[in-house]
Amino acid sequence: MTATAARPGSTGTGRRAERFARPVLFAFLLVAAADLAGLLAGAETVHLIAKPLLMPLLAGYAALRGAPRLLVAALLFGWGGDVFLLADNDLAFLVGMGSFAVGHVCYLTLFGRGEGRGRAPAPLVTGAGYAVVLVVFLVLIWPDLPADLRIPLTGYSLLLTAMAWRAGVFGPYAAVGGALFLLSDALIATGIAEWPQAPAPDFWVMLTYIAAQALLTLGVLTKHEAQAGA
Repeated sequence: MTATAARPGSTGTGRRAERFARPVLFAFLLVAAADLAGLLAGAETVHLIAKPLLMPLLAGYAALRGAPRLLVAALLFGWGGDVFLLADNDLAFLVGMGSFAVGHVCYLTLFGRGEGRGRAPAPLVTGAGYAVVLVVFLVLIWPDLPADLRIPLTGYSLLLTAMAWRAGVFGPYAAVGGALFLLSDALIATGIAEWPQAPAPDFWVMLTYIAAQALLTLGVLTKHEAQAGA
């Protein structure tokens, strides 16, 4: 039972919304496949068209499934980050990173509310593991980062790592999604630092990013609907 369907008098509305949700999810998956294929083929135009469509479609799907508003907001701020990062200049990069940061605050607020509803808190041992990984990564990459991006990237990395850790409150899907989000942004950072890259680096960045947002959405929806049906 969805959260929408669980409200008195809203059963019909909830069912109608779910009928629209499936086509929207299919459109998201189709656009994601097109974007990834375009990156592999070197078709930049496909990427420029597909990337800005991803998060609005995923947010629309989440909204039709009765998702918490904070999840929808996090996805839409991710969309803002996606759009700004398409521009190849430092100002757009910083604005895009700021948009993603606000999205992470939305996730953190949502996960904090989850802890307050009877769910187990995020394990401290997992948090310690994330902290070690973050410190080691920053120490290694710091000398190779542009001087004007070191502080902003460090602050953003702290926020992202906290989100990845707390995501486990909403179950294994969200936990894996948080970890993949961290990996995706780490790949971006290594590109900025001009470290050696795997073939088709943008493909791997987008693959991990799309999977991260999809799994975070799935994790939140699964827990939200389970609570509504309890």
